[in-house]
Amino acid sequence: MKNKRGWIRIVEAFVAVLLIAGTLLIVINQGYIGKKDISKEVYEIETSILREIELNDNLRTEILNAAVPTENIPTEVNNKIQSRVPEYLGCQSKICKMNEICVLDNLDIEKEIYAQSVVISANLEVYNPRQLRLFCWER
Repeated sequence: MKNKRGWIRIVEAFVAVLLIAGTLLIVINQGYIGKKDISKEVYEIETSILREIELNDNLRTEILNAAVPTENIPTEVNNKIQSRVPEYLGCQSKICKMNEICVLDNLDIEKEIYAQSVVISANLEVYNPRQLRLFCWER
């Protein structure tokens, strides 16, 4: 009878240690699991902004006529982007040639940066392929 009690206490102690370890792991991982992932939402916002610009003939013409590479986006295009960006995001854009790597040089942000691009290749008068790249981050 005494021998059976010893094994039961060992099993009880083992189960108690497992419960405590499991609880600690859940509490420690709360910081990682509870972190809100906004990447899908940001990419959807960027895609919708770029789609509007892509489908607007006036904005397409401004992009096709802009000097490249430039971070000085035409005013009307920049106004369209800034009017559509939510308050919790900061965004910046750049126009580049198609065969160039398109990155922002002067951006010093320690957060995740989400980038999407769209190709603006031609309108009825001009064939001058460009890419408009939109960079966004959480403020």
